[in-house]
Amino acid sequence: MSVSEKSVAGHSVVPERLGPPPNVNRAECPSRLVLEHVTSRWGVLVLAALLERSYRFSELRRQVGGVSEKMLAQTLQTLERDGFVHRDAKPVIPPRVDYSLTPIGREAAEQVWALTRWVENRLDDVFTAREVYDGARESH
Repeated sequence: MSVSEKSVAGHSVVPERLGPPPNVNRAECPSRLVLEHVTSRWGVLVLAALLERSYRFSELRRQVGGVSEKMLAQTLQTLERDGFVHRDAKPVIPPRVDYSLTPIGREAAEQVWALTRWVENRLDDVFTAREVYDGARESH
């Protein structure tokens, strides 16, 4: 059963979408919020980390440098709600929770990872452009 389906009396039900088809350029389009979740500072880094493997919370926090416990928890919860992250809580003592990507989460992670790599590879060009821009503004 896909994330968008619900089970009603043992049957899969795909909820009907209300309104016009998604268009991220429309101010009221719900795809904007999903895009914001996936491309947020921490969303990108969490998705990228989970491309490697599943992580426990504390491992993921160490992997994603600079994220606070609160922000990581919020990001994981948001990505889980959107269907990108799977939270696997094992009934053991002490509790063990693992986070991994769902199939749609893997797709999203691969997309943002490609953009991340591109930014890393073009960083020198960005710095050069900034210098040119700042120099032109200062000379006016």
